[in-house]
Amino acid sequence: MSKVKYYYDSETLSYRKIETKKRRVFFRSLLFLVASFCFGLVCFLFADRFLESPQLRKAKGKVEYLELRLDEMQQDVNQLSAVIENVEERDNTIYRIYFDANPIPAEQRQAGFGGVNRYKEFEGQPSAKKIISLKESIDKLKKRTAIQSESLEEIATLAEDKEKLLSSIPAIQPVRNQDLTRMASGYGYRTDPFNKTRKFHYGMDFTAPRGTPVFATGDGVVERADANSSGYGNHIRIDHGFGYVSLYAHLRSVKPYNVRPGQKVKRGDIIGYVGSTGRSQAPHLHYEVFKDEQRINPINFYYGNLSPQEFNALLKKSQEENISLD
Repeated sequence: MSKVKYYYDSETLSYRKIETKKRRVFFRSLLFLVASFCFGLVCFLFADRFLESPQLRKAKGKVEYLELRLDEMQQDVNQLSAVIENVEERDNTIYRIYFDANPIPAEQRQAGFGGVNRYKEFEGQPSAKKIISLKESIDKLKKRTAIQSESLEEIATLAEDKEKLLSSIPAIQPVRNQDLTRMASGYGYRTDPFNKTRKFHYGMDFTAPRGTPVFATGDGVVERADANSSGYGNHIRIDHGFGYVSLYAHLRSVKPYNVRPGQKVKRGDIIGYVGSTGRSQAPHLHYEVFKDEQRINPINFYYGNLSPQEFNALLKKSQEENISLD
C-alpha cells in the first residue's frame, strides 16, 4: 500500500492530503522508460569495449597482428618490386641495346591478369582488401620476374654469339710488322704491274721475304687450300662465320700450307708462308676480306694487334695510289 503524504495548511491551521496529478505521473513514467531504453542501448553498443571476454580480446589481437604482418609483407613486396624495376631498366637500356635486342615494353612487363576474378576466395574475409592487394602484387612480381629471367637467358645467348663474333672477325694483320719489308699496295685503284693499266685492287699487299709466316686473322674453318683460282697461285680461304671470309694468296711453292680444308684454326695460327706464286711480280702476301660475298677494305679490321700510331701509318700507306704487285 502506497504511503499517503500530507502538508500543513497555514490558513486553515490543519494538515491536508497531497493529491498527485495523473498526467504528471504519466510523464514521469514515460521519462523513466525512455532513459532506461537509452541507457540499455548505450550499454549494448559499447559493452564490448569495456566488458570484452578473454576470447574476444584474443581474437581481436590476432586480427591486429595479421594486419601488422600484412603491412610488413607489403613493404617487402614493394622493395622487391623496386629491385626488379632497377634490373628491368638496366636490361632495356644497357644489355639489350648492347646486344642489338629490342627493349621489352613496360606494358608487357607490368601487365596484370585479365578475365575471371582471381581473388574471389578472399572476399568477405578479415582484412580482405589488404590480402587481395598483397596477393595481386605478388602475382605481378612473379610475372615480371619470369619475363626478366627469359630476357637474361636471351642476353646470355646473344653474349655467347657476340663473343664468337669478336673471335671470328679477321681483326689482326696477317704478317707481323717486324717481318715486313713494306706495305706495297692497299685497297682501291692501283696501276697493274703487268699491263700498266689503272684497275681496282681488292686487297692489301704485304711485302716480306719468302718463307715469312702468314697468320690466320680470326677463328674459323679452312675453306680452301689450293692453287685452283686464277691469279692467286697457292692460296688459302678461311670461313670465319657471320658472313666473313679471308683470303691469303701467292703463298710459297714448297710446302705452301700448314692447314688443310675443313680444319679449324684460331686467330694467330700459322697457316702458310709468303711466296710469289700465281700472278705475282715479287714475294708478298696478297690479303682480302669478304663480308656476305662482297670484298671489303681489310684496313678497317686491324684493331687486334696494331697500336694507334702503327695503324695510322698503315692507313696512310694503304691510301697511296702506286703500282700493285699482282
